[in-house]
Amino acid sequence: MAKLIPRPGIMDIAPYIGGQSKDPSFKGKLSSNESALGTSPAAVAAYKEAATHLHRYPDGGSIALRDALAAQHNLDASRIVCVSGSDDLLVMICRAYAGPGDEVLYSENGFLMYPISALSVGATPVTAPEDNYHMNVDNMLAAVTSHTKVVFVTNPSNPTGTYTPREELKRLHEGLPDTVVLVIDAAYADFVDADDFDSGLDLATTADNVMMTRTFSKMYGLASLRLGWGYSSDQIVDVLNRLRGPFNVGSPSHAAGLAALGDTEFLERARAHNNEWLAWLSDRLKELGLFAVESVANFLLVKFDSVDEAHACDLFLQEEGFFLRRMDEYGLADHLRLTVGDAEENKGVIGAIDAFVKRPNRPNRPNRPNRSEADV
Repeated sequence: MAKLIPRPGIMDIAPYIGGQSKDPSFKGKLSSNESALGTSPAAVAAYKEAATHLHRYPDGGSIALRDALAAQHNLDASRIVCVSGSDDLLVMICRAYAGPGDEVLYSENGFLMYPISALSVGATPVTAPEDNYHMNVDNMLAAVTSHTKVVFVTNPSNPTGTYTPREELKRLHEGLPDTVVLVIDAAYADFVDADDFDSGLDLATTADNVMMTRTFSKMYGLASLRLGWGYSSDQIVDVLNRLRGPFNVGSPSHAAGLAALGDTEFLERARAHNNEWLAWLSDRLKELGLFAVESVANFLLVKFDSVDEAHACDLFLQEEGFFLRRMDEYGLADHLRLTVGDAEENKGVIGAIDAFVKRPNRPNRPNRPNRSEADV
């Protein structure tokens, strides 16, 4: 039998594993940062209608969807690329601009797809230390070398839920060589309303070497359709259009995405729901003596006193029918990530965590009912 040898880096990849679930009987899948309110009814209807034309190839240029995105965000439609999930853009950027001997830089708690994308093209993933769960611009710039070709920034960050202010993003970009592509992954931008926040559009609009990526998987509730988009300079978009498949986004995804963009009432409901329950979950966790990183996304990163306690809580919650996300692969093994669910899921999971915290055989622990970030 022939021994087939893959390209360097590929066998170093730890395959990405999505948020776990067990069976239809679980009470709450709160591991994948999915939409708490499901999908816009308008998007569902559009998807069903598109199913009557499955024998036709989709619009290879995603023209209608790009036009709608451009109108909503006041952009140039020719500089938008639509893809099958924004993860595709991360991989394509590495394929286009990095390879063996090159480095791909990201913050230490960055999204797992960054090292996977780098290794898939034979490049070396490099991390820069964070500061209290936040990307640190000075640390990032200090990690840049002559081999750096791509820099990934998640804004807001997954899995921490923190964000990088507009001026810090600008400072990072100004400190990078023109030969480096800065990719701002803004998958959770729809949840943020902070005055000093920029999804990356400001830089992507004005700089030649910046790309912003977005997704329909979170706020829009279209995770199963794998629909994403990016905005960048003409030269980067030209390269990506040469790399992407000619019919890379299916017609049902186009139709559902268009309808979801137009359903502003559903989006405002989803945003209001997240604002209410994100704060509620954070307050309840604090009352239970657990520290949750202050988040602007649709999830909370919860810290426990030890790795053993985090894993024990995870197993306890699974027995109760609630699935959170372990953070071992991110180097945060003493944390769990909790997605904002619907009202019943949120109340249920807090009740289960309360039962775990109060269990009779729980080891003695410091009395820290009002733990702050300084204690972590």
